[in-house]
Amino acid sequence: MGLVINREIEDGSRIGLWEITEEYETLLGMTYLNDEDLTRLNSFRCLNRKMESLSVRALLQQMTRPDACIVYHKQSNKPFLYDGSYNISISHSNKYTSIILGKNKLVGIDIEYMSHRIERVAHKFINELDVITDNHHRRAHLYIHWCAKEALFKICDKIDLNFQEDITIQPFEVAEQGYITGVVRLNSRYEKYRLRYQIMDNYVWVYCSK
Repeated sequence: MGLVINREIEDGSRIGLWEITEEYETLLGMTYLNDEDLTRLNSFRCLNRKMESLSVRALLQQMTRPDACIVYHKQSNKPFLYDGSYNISISHSNKYTSIILGKNKLVGIDIEYMSHRIERVAHKFINELDVITDNHHRRAHLYIHWCAKEALFKICDKIDLNFQEDITIQPFEVAEQGYITGVVRLNSRYEKYRLRYQIMDNYVWVYCSK
């Protein structure tokens, strides 16, 4: 399948989605890699990790210039492009890789496959202000909360940010796609973020920019 989505969104940021269906050698042949990139790729022992890395490069090449696709990571593991042309956020889940690029905006994205494990860990990310009202769609509701908090955690890039207590998602009703509001507590102040979510092929995809 390869490229699924590559489009500009309303605020000028760009989102991309790649479905990993290629064999390793095929995906490797599709990507622009220099010697340093190849060394890093070969340092990964797990084939899935190599495929994830290659899919990021393949998707980025569709979204921007091939020579602008060198990705590094800060100590906090936040990715950034070597040439600084865009702010970037990346997420993987099973067969999908997702990216959001922001020219003059901070960005965050998360994609997750909806398994049944979410109930067992809900107590680790849901706080008393996170309202889950739709029990009929409870699993999707929880995954949207999780992905939204992940996207906000990435966009804020604060090591001391408490994932559970400092990020709250305001009440919403589950649909196939829509907008939600997240509130992040940063020291003594609060910031609101508007996030877009979509449910597709048993995956939840959430992204935002600011």
